[in-house]
Amino acid sequence: MNELLKILIPILISIESGGNPHAVGDGGRAVGILQIRPVVVAEVNQILGEQKYQLQDRRNPAKSREMCRIYLTYWAEQKAITGTHREKDLVRLARLWNGGPRGDARKATLPYGKKVKKIWSRSQSLD
Repeated sequence: MNELLKILIPILISIESGGNPHAVGDGGRAVGILQIRPVVVAEVNQILGEQKYQLQDRRNPAKSREMCRIYLTYWAEQKAITGTHREKDLVRLARLWNGGPRGDARKATLPYGKKVKKIWSRSQSLD
């Protein structure tokens, strides 16, 4: 899973903020390079069983990546996403990031998944 997240997280950053740690979206609710909402910070802390992250950590690129990694690793385990189907699993994880715990099943996240697939496919053709 770590290898898959090493590929996916930079793609998410490019889509969400273009790498801008000061990016703010969705009426001020989504913040930082990964446009993390307060609900994700709370959920990551719940997964960890401690209050490790604060809302201001969303502006810290390293902490944002950590929160994303924890969140997606947790949901990958819950949904038995193993990374063996690289493209399909990348898209599924991206849709979870975009739409929450049931995001991989929501029609509204399909365009986001297609963006991730397009960026990933482009990077594969460069190899």
